[in-house]
Formats: sequence, C-alpha cells, structure tokens
Amino acid sequence: MEAAGGDEPMDVHEEAASTGFSGHRHAPGRPVWTSLEEAARMKTEGNVFYKHKKIRSAIGRYHRALLVLRGLDPDVAVSVKGFGAEVPALSPEQEASLRNTQGDCYNNLAACLLQRPSVDYSRVRDYSLRVLQWRPGDVKALYRAGVATLEMGDAHGAKQYLTQACREQPNDANVRKHLQRVEEKLSQDLQREKAMYRGMFSPSTKSGSEEVINQTHQGGEGVLAKQPNTPNESSN
Repeated sequence: MEAAGGDEPMDVHEEAASTGFSGHRHAPGRPVWTSLEEAARMKTEGNVFYKHKKIRSAIGRYHRALLVLRGLDPDVAVSVKGFGAEVPALSPEQEASLRNTQGDCYNNLAACLLQRPSVDYSRVRDYSLRVLQWRPGDVKALYRAGVATLEMGDAHGAKQYLTQACREQPNDANVRKHLQRVEEKLSQDLQREKAMYRGMFSPSTKSGSEEVINQTHQGGEGVLAKQPNTPNESSN
C-alpha cells in the first residue's frame, strides 16, 4: 500500500533548481542511450504505479525520469550555458526518443494530478502545454489543457483546446462532455451580460434620468423668472 502523508513531490523544475542548474547532470563519458533508457525505465515504473492507483509513487518516478532527461535536453543546455558539464550532442534519433519520453511523462503527470483530491489546475495546464510544444495535436494534452483552463475560469481558452481535441478525436465522450460544459458556461455568461445591459438601459432607469433632467430644467426656469429686468446700460 502506498505511504500516506508527507509533502507532495516538487515540480521537476523546482526539484532541479534545488539540486543545481541542470538537475540530474549527464555524467561525462556515459553513453547517451544509457540515460535515455534509464529515463524510459523510470517512466514505465511510473506507469505501473499509476495503474495500481499509487499516484504519489507514480509522480515521483515521472519526475526522476524528467530530471535524467534534463541533463540531455539541448534546450536546457542553451539556457544554462557556462554552468556545469557540457550536454552531449544528440543524434536526431536520440532527440526524438528524449522528446517522446518527456511528452509521455508530462502527459502522465497531468493525469496524476487530476486524480488528486485537491487538483492544482494551473500545474495540469502547464504540464499539458509542455506536451503540446512537441505534439501540437496530442488529444490527451489538448483535453487536459481544456479541462484545466475551464476550471480556472477561462471558458474561451478552454473552448479552443477542446474544439481542437474534438476535431482530432470526434467520438471521444469525455471531450464532447467538457465541450458541452464550455458551451453552457459561455451561454450563461452571455445571458448575464445581456441582463446587465438591460438593467442599465431599462425604461425605469431611463425615466428616472429624464425626471432628474426635467427637475433641473424647471429649477433653472424658476431662477430666471425671479431675476429682475436689468436696464439697458448702453450710453446715449
């Protein structure tokens, strides 16, 4: 049984920051494929934990896999150039393997967070958007980004993600269900906006404004009526 309690595992970038600029640094002389295979193995272990509902353990494995890959990531190497060991050059095949494992781990982390009693939707969206950087049409990432964005109060943004997910996979029941939720939310917002404008320009509001204007005019006429006639001051 999975251990309860304790702090939630840190975001992979927070964990990397606590251990150095590049997190898990690639050991000089270590074959690149060895690190890639280690990360893939950790991802597979995370999948097993997730399957058995051991969410915390799954999150830990995915984070560790990402830290291993961080030591190989050429994008990270550019941002921390001059710090730590040189990141080895990757072949196209090696970089494809790295991105594939990264995308899977971030996708799975988002899935794990959605299983928690208190969901951090901001982090779910962040992880999903990372996947979409490498896989723009990834249905799972689009769906989770849409759900998280909707829960964060942005129905318009959620509609963009969920509409694209629906185009990619039109028969997915979960995508269609949440897209319907988005449409309902947008319809409710539109009705509230119309009601607000009706209140601003309703006949009662208009007549009240006219009454104030009429009273002002009447008061002005009274003042003029009370003023004495002034003689013509022009000289002969």
